[in-house]
Amino acid sequence: MKKVISNPWNVSERDFPATGTLEEQLRFLLNYAILAPSKHNTQPWLFKVYQDTIELYTDQSRVLSMVDAEGREMIMSCGAALANLRVALRYFGFSWLMEVPSKPGEEQMLARLIIEKGVEPTEEERKLFFAIPQRRTNRRAFSNRPVPAGLLSRLEEVAGNAGTSLSVIEDEEQRADLANLILAADRRLWTSQQFRHEMAEWVHSNESNSPDGIPEYALGKADTTSYLGPLILRSLIDHTDKQPQTRTTPTLAVLSTVADTWFDWLSAGLALENMLLLARLKGVWASFFSQPTEVPAMRQTLRTLLGRTDFPQIVLRLGYATRVQPTPRRTVDDVVR
Repeated sequence: MKKVISNPWNVSERDFPATGTLEEQLRFLLNYAILAPSKHNTQPWLFKVYQDTIELYTDQSRVLSMVDAEGREMIMSCGAALANLRVALRYFGFSWLMEVPSKPGEEQMLARLIIEKGVEPTEEERKLFFAIPQRRTNRRAFSNRPVPAGLLSRLEEVAGNAGTSLSVIEDEEQRADLANLILAADRRLWTSQQFRHEMAEWVHSNESNSPDGIPEYALGKADTTSYLGPLILRSLIDHTDKQPQTRTTPTLAVLSTVADTWFDWLSAGLALENMLLLARLKGVWASFFSQPTEVPAMRQTLRTLLGRTDFPQIVLRLGYATRVQPTPRRTVDDVVR
């Protein structure tokens, strides 16, 4: 008999149904997949589990029609869930053959994994598995402690392994231009009544029992709460102390893909979550500035700013901060077709 986990954040490897059927085991591992990040915590993924197979679909009822009409960020979120699933599979000694359709089609299937027993996980794969329930989107102000250059190099390597690229913005003039672009895109979005209504649908009070969306306690002073004002938004991008020599900034980086197809968006989501898990292993938090990629003209400006011909998918903010509570999650029963 399967055990229902009412809060996936409380999932434990000790609950793995070792004596259950393969289908029961795969269904259990979805508890880790659904801890992935998603825009406004919409959790836009669906799964089918049968015999030795897991299929990943988009949940079209959860598309954000204003900021993500094409489903780009939705597919990235599904890619992040797929990354978590693959890490969990490796931890429990599984391997897989992944099939990807030529296009998602009417059912919006993104990937099919055919599962079989594999070799034991490496030490790093084990550590990444335990980072899954520790990952959060941290929208608080980051401390002055810089992210080590060695870790940033590792993150760039992880992005490259997934067929994407990570550009760390180190030049001060380029950082200033990026900060201004984020602010300009944010202002543009907030002038739209449709955007404001869409945001209101997904932000909930702390008393809400909704299993999705963003509770007030998770908002902090970050990208999704820029309605608090441009000065607060800028403070998250660029901290400046009274003494110029003590000026410190969080790390800003842009994740990009060579093309801009649905498969590139899926790859970007895979890369993103793999980077976020590695960052958490090293005590580093992340949040996102998606605004410049949600306004088409400003997305093109971001490409020009980077001096690249590939396509920016999201801006990351990396650094050290105090721990935050997780946002709610739907159960596995809610996301299995």
